[in-house]
Amino acid sequence: MIRPVPGCFAEKLDLSKLGFKAKTIQQEGRPSFDPRILLKIYLYGYQNGIRSSRRLEKECKRNTEMQWLCGRLVPNYHTIADFRKDNPVALKNMFKLFVAF
Repeated sequence: MIRPVPGCFAEKLDLSKLGFKAKTIQQEGRPSFDPRILLKIYLYGYQNGIRSSRRLEKECKRNTEMQWLCGRLVPNYHTIADFRKDNPVALKNMFKLFVAF
């Protein structure tokens, strides 16, 4: 069975139509992560049975596939968990598309 690649799928989506919200930041501090990167991480976890945000963070650090997928960016587990918490409806819509794909 051929599995779809999360990176290619996530690049083609119109995130605003699905309902994903981009984090707005204030003047100070680090810039926020692109929602596409967090979506790629979440899709990778879905495909590989990794549900824990902490385990996804570890995968970003140690797994070569994840490093390629994220462009060597490593969001912490709290960022990944907040992405999931802030976008439940958008994730549900995206997974409907992913399963259909």
